[in-house]
Amino acid sequence: MPTHAAARPLVSVLIPAYNHERFVQHCLDSVLEDPYPAKEIVIIDDGSTDRTGEKIAEWIKAQGHLLRVEYVQRENRGISAAWNELAARARGEFLRLCASDDYLLPGGLEAQVRYLQTHPTKRVVVGDSIVVDQYANKLHDSGMRDLHHADKRLYSSDEGIRQAVISQWAIGGPVALLHKSALETIGRWTEGLRIDDWDFFLRVAARDALGFIDVHVGAYRLHGNNVSKTRHTATRIVNLTEACQVARRRADLFDEPHRTLLKAQAHYICAKIAFLQKRLFVLTFHMLVYLALLAVSKLRACPMSTHGPRRNLFARKTRRSEGAYVDT
Repeated sequence: MPTHAAARPLVSVLIPAYNHERFVQHCLDSVLEDPYPAKEIVIIDDGSTDRTGEKIAEWIKAQGHLLRVEYVQRENRGISAAWNELAARARGEFLRLCASDDYLLPGGLEAQVRYLQTHPTKRVVVGDSIVVDQYANKLHDSGMRDLHHADKRLYSSDEGIRQAVISQWAIGGPVALLHKSALETIGRWTEGLRIDDWDFFLRVAARDALGFIDVHVGAYRLHGNNVSKTRHTATRIVNLTEACQVARRRADLFDEPHRTLLKAQAHYICAKIAFLQKRLFVLTFHMLVYLALLAVSKLRACPMSTHGPRRNLFARKTRRSEGAYVDT
């Protein structure tokens, strides 16, 4: 490690790799080329059936003397298990998440480390991404705005972040940096999930521990095999069913009105499943429940003010009208 890196906190870039022989060396190059000085790479080949492992070994042989690299090759255990093992092996104070088909953009590490150092109540920070194709040609300037159609203004406040993570999920690609110590309180990745990130970020947002910087920190690659972008109907149903279960499981982590908003989102996801299954009656039922719960969440949000703790303000209003506080 260069001498000027000693004063900077170590960032461990965590890379789960699976069947990305075309992309993994570009990903590794991007870590090396980022100017942040104190960094290491921790990478797992999660049972790839192509030449991903060979590509990683070739890169380490050529470039591994320039920074510390820990490389593990093993049987496939799934993405959540890979994240947990990567985090356990990391030595850094901060963990940067990056799938092996994506890549970092220069300056992102510095910007995110600086944010977490100056915002001690935040344990995770996300940025924006560009979206590229399999040849690294730019498709979109903003993954959040152009790919996920999110309103980035929501991410300027804790209230907006909770609402956005619940109902306008737009955190995708290599955009997250977290304190390693955050895993002790937020918890690690839930193993067995096919799409693990929404479950993780719901838990972060419920603690008001998620921050945002409007900086392009990574490139999200679309190449036809992205797990979350599949067009295969049966796979989409499986993914949506899992998401519905996550929403129901995590609702109790939130206070009102976000608890009801997440319950509403679960019914909206169920409506999507019913649409794919062409079950009109079930679709209608879930949409009606969704709209009703959405209205309830808005009503419960009306007495809230942005100038103080949401729960305490609601408690005071309820005491005045009923004489006693009942947590709804």
